[in-house]
Amino acid sequence: MRQMTLSELSKSMRSIDFCMLSTHAASGDIAGRPMSNNGDVEYEGDSYFFTLETTHTVEDIERDPKVALSFTGSKGMLGQRPLFIAVEGKAELIRDKGAFEAHWTKELDRWFEQGIETPGLLIVKVHATRITYWDGTEEGEVTL
Repeated sequence: MRQMTLSELSKSMRSIDFCMLSTHAASGDIAGRPMSNNGDVEYEGDSYFFTLETTHTVEDIERDPKVALSFTGSKGMLGQRPLFIAVEGKAELIRDKGAFEAHWTKELDRWFEQGIETPGLLIVKVHATRITYWDGTEEGEVTL
């Protein structure tokens, strides 16, 4: 059984636009919501998501930065079951316009009409600490 590398997993994560971001709600429950990574995933295991300061996502992360991401690809190896990727990590809230420019893509204009000047805009950066995957009959884990 061949182990996927962090580089291969990052490439796969970039090709899956939407994932579920799970946080710890004020009640202690798990809160999940769909987020677009806009293909912005780095080989170090970092994923970037734009959101607004006023969301529950931000409140949850400020309270507890431990988060999870789940990705599902449309197909797996050799036409087998789809690729599934589960990421555990620590979220960081970034409020720097220089970072906004570095991670902005034209597709984000649909959600944030004023671009990087959108009031309350921020980036949720998730730094992976552990990535588990299932690809057809193959499965593995990368600990960072």
